[in-house]
Amino acid sequence: MNILLVEDHVELGTLLQRRLTKAGHRIEWVTKGAQAIRYAVNGQWDVILLDIMLPDKSGFDVLNTLRQQGLTTPVLALTARTEIDDKVSMLDLGADDYMVKPFDFRELEARLRALQRRPMGQAATTYPVGPLSVDSKARRISYNDVVMDFGQREFCLLELLLGRLGHAVSKERLLMQLYNFDEQASYNAVELHISRLRRKLPPLPIHIETIRSVGYSAQLIPETDTAA
Repeated sequence: MNILLVEDHVELGTLLQRRLTKAGHRIEWVTKGAQAIRYAVNGQWDVILLDIMLPDKSGFDVLNTLRQQGLTTPVLALTARTEIDDKVSMLDLGADDYMVKPFDFRELEARLRALQRRPMGQAATTYPVGPLSVDSKARRISYNDVVMDFGQREFCLLELLLGRLGHAVSKERLLMQLYNFDEQASYNAVELHISRLRRKLPPLPIHIETIRSVGYSAQLIPETDTAA
């Protein structure tokens, strides 16, 4: 995912750039509103992460300018403000979503994945994966008459694997996205979540395969096999 990060706080910007880059995204980081407008208009971005409190222009002004110029790139606003009027203003100006600082990196990743799936910024949280219907907001997967709910980490793990269906996802990436900045965890924790998830998956037609020395891969089981 190509992400334009607009954040003037050096420590947070550095942390976000490092974590998002390790998660496989391409990040361009700018610190001022004027830069944000120039980069947003002249680049190809999947998502813009926009801090509201900037030194030269407010995020409100940046967002308003971008939308007036017809830019439809999804915008996830980052703010330390909790006033409801500010949140309403962001959404009215054309923000697709917002997060209040401090936030959990896992939730940020989930919001980014949801925004990437929205056509032209439309607020859709349910999407298909083969015969499955995945609801990222409710953390629920439906298959025929089966509806299954998952906990936060279970669903995050499963969604990451389904997003790379048929391909290996490394334990390092899973570990990084399952746990927040200040949490201590090891590959054993990932293996434990995989084991629990495997036990819970039936009757969904999903198989999680271990890729030795790499990580895991999700596969869809053909319907003839699930019926057998």
